[in-house]
Amino acid sequence: MLNWKAFLQAWIQPLIAICIGLAGGAIAIALIGGNIPDTFAQMWHGAFGNFYFFTNTLTRATPLILVGLGVSIAFRAGFFNLGSEGQMILGALTAALIALYLPGPALIKVIAAALGGIVAGGAWSALAGWLDARFGMNLIITTLLLNYIAALFAGYIVAYPLMDKTGSAALAQTRMIDKSLWLPKLFQGMSMHAGFIVAVALAILLFLFIKYTVMGYEIRMLGYNPLFAAYGGIKRGKLMFVSMFASGGFAGLAGAIEVLGVQYRYVDGMVSAPGYAWSGIMATLLSGSHPLGTALSAVLLAALQTGGMGVERNTNIPLEISSVIQSLLILFITAKFSYSFWKRKKGGKGHAASS
Repeated sequence: MLNWKAFLQAWIQPLIAICIGLAGGAIAIALIGGNIPDTFAQMWHGAFGNFYFFTNTLTRATPLILVGLGVSIAFRAGFFNLGSEGQMILGALTAALIALYLPGPALIKVIAAALGGIVAGGAWSALAGWLDARFGMNLIITTLLLNYIAALFAGYIVAYPLMDKTGSAALAQTRMIDKSLWLPKLFQGMSMHAGFIVAVALAILLFLFIKYTVMGYEIRMLGYNPLFAAYGGIKRGKLMFVSMFASGGFAGLAGAIEVLGVQYRYVDGMVSAPGYAWSGIMATLLSGSHPLGTALSAVLLAALQTGGMGVERNTNIPLEISSVIQSLLILFITAKFSYSFWKRKKGGKGHAASS
């Protein structure tokens, strides 16, 4: 039987967050002398105004969905994985190198590149889990710091030993992968590629996995009540490695798909500059770590970003207005999340993250 109270609460809180963000954006627009209805109309048009803009929004949402799904697994299990950026970077770099240097048919190379991205991101995430289990190092700190190591390592690789020196710009990037390895576009002349279908399919599969499988139940139970989970025989260490590897694997796949479907090479800063990882984490928090809700939240956040570009093109309002709205969303979500965590700690239900 459907729990209507829980269902409404799950939808009301994100809607409140969105309303607060839009209200804050309206205040910012008014303060700089802009027309509020026209600005929001231009934002809508920039995100969904025609089929071209709509597909651009879905293309930008693709890495956000995958990163968000990965983070939702860790959060569901009660672990804080804030290392999606580093995991996505290593996944992208690994996919680019496999696509460039692995011999064989195009299909095999594409599959190997995607799997390589998953393994690279998953291993980098599992390393943080191992540091927690072996040395008691806090996951929040280790996952954050591993981001810097991954970014600097990848930057060095493409700036020195594997730098593309064929172009006149001499940018810090790898060579372009062969065109036969590019993910197919879903619509001619549009940026939307097959990676979006993969992201949506994985969101549905993850929802079914979490809801209907034994391991999905164990992950949920470990996140809800670690002490009860331990009493029931659920092994925290095993689930930590599984959930952290899967979490990083999704982020690594997001990086691989960006290489295969958008950039066609690894470019230094291609993950960090657009803020894919942090937007994906925000999508997870906004949806309460629900896989399908994460996908919808990712599309919303992508729409704010592409819509902000439309605002800057057609009005005197700067692109940063979308950042203002996202920042207010983050503040609301962080306050809600911190309050829920404090209540759980006060109630003696154990810790939701490693100590």
